[in-house]
Amino acid sequence: MLLVHYPKCSTCQKAKKWLEAKELEFEERDIKNQNPTKEEIKAWHQKSGLPLKKFFNTSGMIYREMQLKDKLPDMTEEKQYELLATDGMLVKRPILVTDTTVLTGFREKEWEKVI
Repeated sequence: MLLVHYPKCSTCQKAKKWLEAKELEFEERDIKNQNPTKEEIKAWHQKSGLPLKKFFNTSGMIYREMQLKDKLPDMTEEKQYELLATDGMLVKRPILVTDTTVLTGFREKEWEKVI
């Protein structure tokens, strides 16, 4: 499993502690230092079955500054993938990538079902 997170994010810290408490093995990746590529985001999106909007950090400063709430509906998926790949702070976190699925954000009950 791969945990893509921002170490200073409290939700990411909870997710990491939850995985550790379950004694699950996982790799960590700091989303600010190593932003997902366009190809990774595209693959994760397809694997997740989630709407692409779920990959955006809608409560983040950059999202609000760029007024993406209004712009995303008119953007192609390809442009959205490119945008997400420009800055890790635009990406919803944590992201958990498993062999079978991809989860965005940390909702314990949802993660419990998958893991």
